[in-house]
Amino acid sequence: MRIIAGIFRSRVLLAPAGLATRPTSDRLRETLFNVLAPRIAGAAFLDLYAGSGAVGIEALSRGAEQVTFVERAPAALKVLRENLDRLALAVGFRIHPGSVGSFLRKPRSGLPGFDIVFLDPPYDAAEEYAATLGLLGGASAGLLAAGSVVIAEHRRKERLDEQHGGLIRTRLLEQGDAALSFYAAITAEKSQ
Repeated sequence: MRIIAGIFRSRVLLAPAGLATRPTSDRLRETLFNVLAPRIAGAAFLDLYAGSGAVGIEALSRGAEQVTFVERAPAALKVLRENLDRLALAVGFRIHPGSVGSFLRKPRSGLPGFDIVFLDPPYDAAEEYAATLGLLGGASAGLLAAGSVVIAEHRRKERLDEQHGGLIRTRLLEQGDAALSFYAAITAEKSQ
């Protein structure tokens, strides 16, 4: 697994052993960041279910100003920290050890409004998609900056709902066995 572009281009990243964490493939990350290219410079990026941190680190490499990683698995957290250390990254990121649900439900101050939110729960935890997207489209919508985008990586065969509260799917990209669902906040104008 390598960083695809930016200041850390071609640097190798570690991945947790076993099948509990499934890193986003290099090819799918490239597709994701090709779509996000106009938004990434200076962005506040939220990497939910961060695993090895590959997606958030790619965002940092391409010019995101701040990345917040949320991960609860001890093995994945260890690898995430090792990946950041190997790149000598000391600023531009925060790590929140714990569940995504508790992170999203906890009142936060000092966090930026996130321009880009990426979520990639374990494929077998289908309920996590609805719960997380529901929070981002509802009670936790205040974490989103104006004009933000929320992207969920999921199995191609697993269809996510078109709408989750105030989030509506605007794009679906499919690649191999994986898919990326892009969501945007419904503006007052669109909801009328």
